[in-house]
Amino acid sequence: MHIGKLLFHIVSGILGLFLAAKFVPGVEFMGSYKMLIIIGGVLGIINFFIKPILKAISLPIRILTFGLFSLVINMAMIWLIEILFPKEIEITGLWPLFLTTLIIWALNFFFGVRNKELRRTKF
Repeated sequence: MHIGKLLFHIVSGILGLFLAAKFVPGVEFMGSYKMLIIIGGVLGIINFFIKPILKAISLPIRILTFGLFSLVINMAMIWLIEILFPKEIEITGLWPLFLTTLIIWALNFFFGVRNKELRRTKF
């Protein structure tokens, strides 16, 4: 079932970046749709493999901030994507980065809830 979770992260990364580029001022995507799929895939893989490690390392800080530090971790991962693909995606400023993070978080949340509902109805 981990493959399904990875696919949800990848799809939410692709869709989140697409929606952010369309609707968030300050987020600009200059690549092709093929590059969007690659970048969203890389973001999904980072969310799937690196995010749990960062969450475990930052557990004391997340407890002190009542979980709000998780938002900083998510913003850092999207910022890393912008650094890795500077010619394809440009996020100017903290507010567009925050809104992009919220969009991707909401999609991950929706797909996660949907995945749990689908698993319950199978049995």
